[in-house]
Amino acid sequence: MDIQQLVDELETVISRSFRIPFTSNVLVNEDDLYDILDQMRISIPQEIKEAKRTEAERERILNRAREEAERLVDMAKEKMMSAVDDHEVADEAKARADEIVAQANREVEQLKADANDYVADHLSNLEEQLLQLLTIVRNGLRHIQETQSFAPPTEPANETPIENRKP
Repeated sequence: MDIQQLVDELETVISRSFRIPFTSNVLVNEDDLYDILDQMRISIPQEIKEAKRTEAERERILNRAREEAERLVDMAKEKMMSAVDDHEVADEAKARADEIVAQANREVEQLKADANDYVADHLSNLEEQLLQLLTIVRNGLRHIQETQSFAPPTEPANETPIENRKP
């Protein structure tokens, strides 16, 4: 599930919760909150895996561009060496080889720039989503702590403590 959807669900749970009169506090269903948090724990590694796949794709593109550039340079060198006997042909081959090398270098630089832009965009989006999620989770926790500090003490329920819950 998408992180943004989970954040929306968390917001919905909070907005549908019972409001304590004359305060800005709400009572949140603990099970609903933990279900969403567990789904977030599962989703975040997926987002990170996607970023790693993006980085691997970038590296693959760069390697392919380097190989192509090397192939073009080698091809240009071969053409130049075979035409050395004839001075006019040699000059023409050298010019063409230089043109091929320059074009290959331009293509490599463009592929690098495109790959870097692609990775930067995805990582920036992931960072933004994670920061938004972290802010929401912190606000929710702060809200729960504030709510608990205003609530009268109650008998402990027969529940598993938070520390012992499995995500």
